[in-house]
Amino acid sequence: MEELSELLLQRRRKVDALWEAGINPYPNDFKPQHTSADIVATYGSVEQLDAADVSISVAGRILARRSFGKAAFIQLQDRKGRVQLYVKKDEIGEDAFAVFESFDIGDIIGAEGYPFRTKTGELSLHIRTLRLLVKSLLPLPEKFHGLTDVETRYRQRYVDLIVNPEAREIFIKRSRIVNLIRSFMTNRDFLEVETPMMHQIPGGATARPFITHHNTLDMELYLRVAPELYLKRLVVGGLERVFEINRNFRNEGISVRHNPEFTMMEFYQAYATYEDLMDFTEELFCHVAQDILGTLDFNNQGLDISFQRPWKRLTVRDAILEYGDIEAKQLDDRDLALSYARSIGLTLPDGITYGKLLMEIFEEVAEHKLIQPTFITAYPTEVSPLSRKNDHNPEIVDRFELIIGGREIANAFSELNDPVDQKERFLAQVAEKDKGDEEAHYMDEDYVRALEYGLPPTAGEGIGIDRLVMLLTDSPSIRDVILFPQLRKEVK
Repeated sequence: MEELSELLLQRRRKVDALWEAGINPYPNDFKPQHTSADIVATYGSVEQLDAADVSISVAGRILARRSFGKAAFIQLQDRKGRVQLYVKKDEIGEDAFAVFESFDIGDIIGAEGYPFRTKTGELSLHIRTLRLLVKSLLPLPEKFHGLTDVETRYRQRYVDLIVNPEAREIFIKRSRIVNLIRSFMTNRDFLEVETPMMHQIPGGATARPFITHHNTLDMELYLRVAPELYLKRLVVGGLERVFEINRNFRNEGISVRHNPEFTMMEFYQAYATYEDLMDFTEELFCHVAQDILGTLDFNNQGLDISFQRPWKRLTVRDAILEYGDIEAKQLDDRDLALSYARSIGLTLPDGITYGKLLMEIFEEVAEHKLIQPTFITAYPTEVSPLSRKNDHNPEIVDRFELIIGGREIANAFSELNDPVDQKERFLAQVAEKDKGDEEAHYMDEDYVRALEYGLPPTAGEGIGIDRLVMLLTDSPSIRDVILFPQLRKEVK
């Protein structure tokens, strides 16, 4: 820390010296006309450059510097990449070169010059004029070690983005992925909408909400756990195809797969079923992967994954039988299934319902083994309070979860649009909440009223954008794909 403080003082003294010399170390009148990518695109394939009459202006941050007395090479980074600058005392003038010698790694500069190739053939800019635009007071991490501490990378993302090109590439790809999804939806006649972030009644997912308070209205509000109930209200209102890409907030643990603030796309399509959405999801994911990766076969954290269609489809029950060491007769008997669950290390209460028991077993023995894209269907009705019951078996619902690489990526179902059934299920959830289940649904009378006006036959889906980005960028943690993930308070 003493070394850092001394470096900070040295750079502050340089700032003071610049002011005393009549030089503003923070001007705001330089307008770069080109980027590093422009230079490469225009001159990268030109072998013989005789372009002294060309004028190119760039701006960016100094990442490296090699000095040779009266000349120096600088590596400049801008939003598109990096370019080498050649600064010569005889070219920019003695006074400007004297100022240049006070420049440090991390400073932001503007430069004008012409393209040429060095003796080694590297495309560079021969600089005619050079200006300091921002004096950096704190040094960047040392070149060969970089910013490697994971928590520091998350906490100081601004530094991570400067010195780690891989981090920059992840977030550039993230933006592309979101844009690809958005265009895919709008091209299929879906309307993008925005629904409230603060709810009087939290709903749309089994999750513990964050609670806040509105002073003027003197009422508790909840950060939304999902936009589902508002989006379905819009379908009731005649907006038959809607989607929203936005934040959800869930007051849950933090892990490599979970952040309390995360991004999802939810969409709803009238006159469609959950089976239609399986085909739709395959098409969407393949479209995005092909554009981002150029292939449907890729590696994620050492796992070979293929998006080649069709994707596997399994019921919850069949997945347990395929991946667990249990027979159908044992699984179909609640008491025997409970004994099995305890034998594999699950701690469960005697009064657990059969549906919840089934899901506990599935998550323990099957979910993490589903590496290739797999649609898991036939979820128990009691764990799916907003899903439509199956016409042939009311104990299950018309729902799927998409599992890839052992992670849930999407959740979808044919929507429950019977207001009487919906109210009964809300009441059952309220009873669970009264017993201490903090993730159970609240009663939402207005949503029931909306259903009483008539929700068309509808299917809806939520897709975890963060987890999809993790998958397509080979990122091990959700924190690697969220610019500013939630962290504990910094200890100083």
